[in-house]
Amino acid sequence: MSETQTLTAPRAPMVYFIDDSATMREVIKIAFRKENLQVVACADAFSALEQFEDSPPDIVITDVIMPDRDGYEVCEFIKRHERFNRTPVILMSGVVNKSVAEKAMAVKADELIRKPFQPQELIARVKNLLNPKSSGAPRAAESGAAGRDSAQVLSGLFAANPALAAPRAPAPQASSGVFAPAAPRPTPQRPVVPPPAPAVSSVELQRLRAEVNRLELLVKKLRAELHASQEYCDALESQLKTMQETS
Repeated sequence: MSETQTLTAPRAPMVYFIDDSATMREVIKIAFRKENLQVVACADAFSALEQFEDSPPDIVITDVIMPDRDGYEVCEFIKRHERFNRTPVILMSGVVNKSVAEKAMAVKADELIRKPFQPQELIARVKNLLNPKSSGAPRAAESGAAGRDSAQVLSGLFAANPALAAPRAPAPQASSGVFAPAAPRPTPQRPVVPPPAPAVSSVELQRLRAEVNRLELLVKKLRAELHASQEYCDALESQLKTMQETS
């Protein structure tokens, strides 16, 4: 399913906006209404791609997480297509970290924008990509410094530490003799006492505590971003209702 908003301006650039959120599609159409742009809002990648031949895109904006093909697949398809490979692609993601940025670069995305965002910010990026000569801002995907820190925390916390590995108990060796007694008497078995585990140095403890604290801060930050994203969506729905009532 797709919803097309056609403006009266001649030769208006064709902008495809792909997001499974109906609220986001309506907000973007309203925000782009005053711009000299033609917006095709699609709920999934399939409905967008099947329209490319008849209505070629000038720019594509797609969410990373989609119900059928994700945003990375859409971007990779466009960049490898003989006809559409020069079409700018903006990826939208609720989380922008090192992994997301690397995937965006791997599929040659032109922009990576963090959700939630202001519609005017998206419009500015679209205009910059459609008219790069008129804007001096370079194209660059967000690297996500917080994502790099979180990746280092996780890798450091779960990396194997030889100093903390429990030593293996030596295998008991059977005693060998030249002559075996005819009737050996049972000898009492002594309990095997494992050697004490090596003490963890204060430096290691401080390092682990620091990493745990950093990880807890990261979890709090992600929860705050999730809460902010929910509030943003609620505000968009309220704004949309207000616009619909006043129109």
